[in-house]
Amino acid sequence: MDAARKAQLSIQPTAFKGRGAASYVAGRYAVTTVQGEDDGWGSVYADADASSRPDTQVHEETARSIITRNDSPDIGFSQSVNPYRGCEHGCVYCFARPSHAYLELSPGLDFETRLFAKVNAAERLQNELARPGYQCAPIALGINTDAYQPIERRYRITRGVMDVLDACSHPFSMITKNASIVRDVEVLASMARRRLVSVYFSVTTLDNQLSAKMEPRASAPHSRLKAMRTLAEAGVPVGVLVAPTIPMINDGELEQILAAAHEAGARAAGYVLLRLPHELKQVWRDWLQLHYPDRAAHVMSLIQQMRGGKDYDSAFGKRMRGEGPFAQLIGQRFQKAWRKHGYGRLPALDTSQFVAPRKPTPQLELF
Repeated sequence: MDAARKAQLSIQPTAFKGRGAASYVAGRYAVTTVQGEDDGWGSVYADADASSRPDTQVHEETARSIITRNDSPDIGFSQSVNPYRGCEHGCVYCFARPSHAYLELSPGLDFETRLFAKVNAAERLQNELARPGYQCAPIALGINTDAYQPIERRYRITRGVMDVLDACSHPFSMITKNASIVRDVEVLASMARRRLVSVYFSVTTLDNQLSAKMEPRASAPHSRLKAMRTLAEAGVPVGVLVAPTIPMINDGELEQILAAAHEAGARAAGYVLLRLPHELKQVWRDWLQLHYPDRAAHVMSLIQQMRGGKDYDSAFGKRMRGEGPFAQLIGQRFQKAWRKHGYGRLPALDTSQFVAPRKPTPQLELF
């Protein structure tokens, strides 16, 4: 490990401009870890803000496979495609952060600064859809990390994947925090007319200042609502997710978010309580103590009350909604607002139109 990397890892929790995580939390598979100890002269943390400010690095990679499958009973899809690993949005609460530990990188700042672009995603997807035994089921696009994160402007991998799905009439759904999805409104509208696409926007807050702290490089709340309206007016089925819902941070906005989203065209809604798997527990605590030290203990107390006394309970049936009186109260508030605004379900996606793409071969390409 070089000296510069050691210096970064030893930095105490710091509010970096444009970044969500406040620290480099070591991954659970890290071979070595570094702990900075100040000798009283400020030598460890000197000029940390300036000299160790993390820049975004994108590594291009060739994926061996692209469709991920799951059989989780509390997830509404069986297969997904993620064009990127890591996410520059920097959402401090992101449940996907611990996945960076598999790369021997930090689920903290590394997750939002050391990104991986699957440059052959469209090609791999076409090959996998062309397999003789493939059974068509809606694909969730960009579930682990946002398919429209800022580097999509440069790589256009998500658009390439969408073009493959469009060409073979394969249905898909998407969740995003980025208003740049409107760049592809024409293809989305075309697929929507064939009942092949639905889009959910994740809206965690209507407060620009809170959004800038929690999800610094995601689109501002008003921009997401504007994008939601643009898609809805183009005929794309749109929903909203208040995810995550965090006690004493954004749970007080639940009703206002549902009202604003419905006015912008959302016709389905859901919510998910804050999830803190693996290293995310420390990433979240560092951020919470840095930005809200006056209420940090109270926030964690409420979280633990909803998680059976722990920071997190991963059991199916509990991990999304929690348990206990406070969790029940949030659920009741959501249901009341859901009924008030007339939310329902988005139209089912149609798998019957799927036509398997031709698997490219050197011989057939001669004709």
